[in-house]
Amino acid sequence: MRTEYSGELTEETVAENWLVQFATWFADAVEAGLPEPNAMLLATASADGRPSARTVLLKGYDQRGFTFFTNYGSRKGHDLSANPRATLVFPWYHLHRQVIVSGAVQKVAREETEEYFAVRPRGAQLGAWASPQSTVIGARADLEGWLEAAERRFGDGPVDAPPHWGGFRVAPDEVEFWQGRESRLHDRLRFTGGKIERLAP
Repeated sequence: MRTEYSGELTEETVAENWLVQFATWFADAVEAGLPEPNAMLLATASADGRPSARTVLLKGYDQRGFTFFTNYGSRKGHDLSANPRATLVFPWYHLHRQVIVSGAVQKVAREETEEYFAVRPRGAQLGAWASPQSTVIGARADLEGWLEAAERRFGDGPVDAPPHWGGFRVAPDEVEFWQGRESRLHDRLRFTGGKIERLAP
């Protein structure tokens, strides 16, 4: 299986900083109608170096970095507590593009978590209370029972953000923009240390 890529990313056309370039490419992905353009692969490693990866959703980005939310007791939460660095990959296949972000990770302020949690759908709010993410459970019925317990707990009232749930922000020290090109001679421009470097494909 092989697809011929097309496109171009040059030093003359790339933005002067990674934030503007990411905003441009993200807007292109949204305009192109890609399914969940904010989906990104999050790669972490445990304290002993065991890697793991999963898809999460980008919920915000600015000059400070890229933000997502999760259960702090999950596998990724434990990884980031022990080894607070991560890599993100935005796989925009239909545009023959990807963005790779690497950097240090910190929890976001609790106020930011609470502001985001307040606008989540109610089902997702209750699910954050119900699910002991990444732990082994006996059956689907257990999860449904915990959801029912959360529904009884909050009734028709507001659902507060759980203390074990919140945001992480990846503060990039490297952001690579990858544009597919013919003959596998892709364009790879990396923002790092205040400069732009071209990488061989």
